[in-house]
Amino acid sequence: MFVRVLCLVVLLIVPGVVVAQRRAAAQERVAFSSRKIPNSAVYDQNGKHLDFYTDLVKGKTVAINFIFTTCTASCPPLTATFRRVQQDAAQRGLAVQLISISVDPTVDTPERLKAFAEKYNAGAGWRFVTGDKSEIDSLLKGLGVAVSNKNDHTPMIMIGNDVADYWTRAYGLSSPTKLVDLIADAADRK
Repeated sequence: MFVRVLCLVVLLIVPGVVVAQRRAAAQERVAFSSRKIPNSAVYDQNGKHLDFYTDLVKGKTVAINFIFTTCTASCPPLTATFRRVQQDAAQRGLAVQLISISVDPTVDTPERLKAFAEKYNAGAGWRFVTGDKSEIDSLLKGLGVAVSNKNDHTPMIMIGNDVADYWTRAYGLSSPTKLVDLIADAADRK
């Protein structure tokens, strides 16, 4: 009897949870817009000054993650996953700009980011960015991922197509194949 009641409860609750998750994902796509992305001054792993929106996002399909070089928890697997995403996207012929934003700009200098990028064999088309703390804080706030403690950042990836003003978020430790599928879906938006 208990098993039947439990099954009935699961059958009644699970569809509601799935619907709620789909609604939240749809609302997220509507709620975020390229217009919210600040054109913050940043520096890439080579020390090159860039304007975040103009130079990295405008007119492109992008995937953005959030890391810091002294992180020992989620950042190493998140970065390794992004490397696989880069490889798989290239094999599928997808033009995507990968961007890793440091959530610890006071420690993560361009030189540290370059060493971190090299450790993960980051290829062309993948920028690691840092900058003045106030610029990075403004950027993270604009992207809706600001945290007061770097250790509280989430292993999340933002995927967007600026031309279509289409944005979604995904768990950054999902399979690379799933993430590349989401990038392909974003790239296909007109």
